Amino acid sequence: MKPARILIIAGSDSGGGAGIQADLKTVTMLGGFGMTAITAITAQNTLGVQAVHPIPTDMVLAQIGSCISDIGVDAVKIGMIGSADTAIAVAERLAALDNVPIVFDPVMVATSGSLLADDATIAAFERLMAIATVVTPNIPELAALGGDSIAVRFGTHVLAKGGHGEGPMLTDRLLGPDGLLKAWSNSRIDTPHSHGTGCTLASAIATGLGQQLDLVPSIERARQYVREALALAPGFGSGHGPMGAPLGFHAHA
Repeated sequence: MKPARILIIAGSDSGGGAGIQADLKTVTMLGGFGMTAITAITAQNTLGVQAVHPIPTDMVLAQIGSCISDIGVDAVKIGMIGSADTAIAVAERLAALDNVPIVFDPVMVATSGSLLADDATIAAFERLMAIATVVTPNIPELAALGGDSIAVRFGTHVLAKGGHGEGPMLTDRLLGPDGLLKAWSNSRIDTPHSHGTGCTLASAIATGLGQQLDLVPSIERARQYVREALALAPGFGSGHGPMGAPLGFHAHA
């Protein structure tokens, strides 16, 4: 059986901990085949984002078109989008896909605190939420997008991540248009090396959906993968370092 084809639309992280680099690693580890449309190039390390170079919208669309027209696509993961124009154009292009699941991680701020989306881009996120199968905001992102009501407003599912909450336990909530569908609580893994958690989780969910798993099993496998990756963090850099790679994870997931 051929691997699921996962199209990743996101920014590049030169430090390898998040973005396209984390996405490709995750898709590969979970048995998928990753393709990319790069929206921005960042100069980035564990201490933060030193520079950002957005890719022009027409080039982002060209990358998407090249992948879809020849190789095909079983699921899409959207991360850092680069600009409001790109967000709108990508939403229009993906809306034309037939029955392809879309995971949208509304990246606004990096783990280090660096801003990765301006106000116009955040406003344009509404177009992407309207076509997404599931949106995966953390607590600050959820608040900026309008809170729990976004599942109802956009007719989508929202995995509200609890990692930015206080205390020794964290809870992730899956919301649908009709309210809370499921919640998962785990003890917090105490590590500063959590760079790329959001990218990794969203890519893992997209891989599951591309492999024709239902949404809840895709989320559960993705959460397990992220927790193992956090526990295996190699400790690189002097800031928020990258996670590890759970070798062979897909063999027992």
